[in-house]
Amino acid sequence: MRFAHPSERLFAALLDVHGIRWEYEPVEFTLRWDDDGHPSGGFRPDFWLPDIGWFVELTTADQRLVTRKNAKVRRMRDLYPEVQLQVLYQRDFFALLTTHGLDPAAVGAA
Repeated sequence: MRFAHPSERLFAALLDVHGIRWEYEPVEFTLRWDDDGHPSGGFRPDFWLPDIGWFVELTTADQRLVTRKNAKVRRMRDLYPEVQLQVLYQRDFFALLTTHGLDPAAVGAA
């Protein structure tokens, strides 16, 4: 499987090790519509964890983009309050890696 960022590959491996079923970017949520009512913008969370009922978004790549992504997350939560979305920021993801005995530097090397 091709992931957009090495952190996604590592996260998928952690899920596999723990026997947690996942799907990669299976759903896009429409966040904006044009004047004719057609979708014009959306948000596709990185992972769907069907047994838990959560979407997970990793925000580990370019931290300059966090503000923009946070705006999408807020918009998604406003439009789809029934959807459980967990956001893992870089510090959270690195702490998760460290807890599992992995070097956070592996994200850049992977």
